[in-house]
Amino acid sequence: MNATPEKPAAAKKAVTKKAAAKKAVAKKATAATEQAPAKKTAVRKTAPAKKATATKATATKATAKKTAKTAAGQAPAKKAAARKPESRVAMVRRARRINRELAELYPYAHPELDFTNPFELLVATVLSAQTTDLRVNQTTPRLFAVCPTPEDMAAMPPEKLEELIRPTGFFRAKTKSLLGLSAALRDRFGGEVPGRLEDLVTLPGVGRKTANVVLGNAFGVPGITVDTHFGRLARRFGWTTAEDAEKVEADVAEIFPRSEWTMLSHRVVFHGRRVCHSRKPACGACAIAPLCPAYGEGETDPEKAKKLLKYELGGQPGQRLKPPADYPGQPAPPMAPPVAAS
Repeated sequence: MNATPEKPAAAKKAVTKKAAAKKAVAKKATAATEQAPAKKTAVRKTAPAKKATATKATATKATAKKTAKTAAGQAPAKKAAARKPESRVAMVRRARRINRELAELYPYAHPELDFTNPFELLVATVLSAQTTDLRVNQTTPRLFAVCPTPEDMAAMPPEKLEELIRPTGFFRAKTKSLLGLSAALRDRFGGEVPGRLEDLVTLPGVGRKTANVVLGNAFGVPGITVDTHFGRLARRFGWTTAEDAEKVEADVAEIFPRSEWTMLSHRVVFHGRRVCHSRKPACGACAIAPLCPAYGEGETDPEKAKKLLKYELGGQPGQRLKPPADYPGQPAPPMAPPVAAS
């Protein structure tokens, strides 16, 4: 009789424990459910923070790069502007402004060959092919002392003439040209250099470039001299895209008045030899850099660019042994005498 009432109590106690366990499991599940969104939310909050940090780093890197370019003198804004299409009228205006700027920079621009008459200039220009004007100027004093006239040169034995002009290089081909043009001047033009382009280009070894040099500087007839320096700068300045010398001459002639042709040639050649070099232009020391579409092709750091300047701009002697009176640099030294063999 006493054992019968104890069974319901044990069962009741077991049910209570079971319910408590079930409630604990449910509570644990609820807690887990509540924690999951919190983690997800935390992830969402963290992700934008990382993205923002990456964006900031990219922006900082871009700013540093831009600052470095500006510090180096590359002027990103200017280069971007240079890529914009330029009208014909704008190009002509810019070209003429470049000419005015070069005139202020080189008021003493002149032909860099020593000569006293048209014949000497003609001979010196023929000799200047594939060599420097300095080398020609160092060679011609002896040459003109021996044969000062076309008649004298035409009578010169080829071997002796070759020896006189050997320092200029390609002396055999140049000897042939000099003997031919001297004989032509003697036989067809009375020993005088003609003052017309159509006559000059008929002489052996004389093309449009040589003819324009002689006409512009010995006769006062305007001409554009397209040598390697002039052609290079005309393309860099955006005056032409042509490689052929005659096409370059024609393109440039349409931009500038005829009265400017000779001096324009001197100014552009002066700038090409002193600042706007073929391999490494001194962009950072160039007075016309703001007007040049090719700015940045060379050294843009002002101090480094300054070291690239040549002749009078670099504190060095010029190319003429007898430069004009207004030339601000030093005369070139004469050729050193050959060392006698011991």
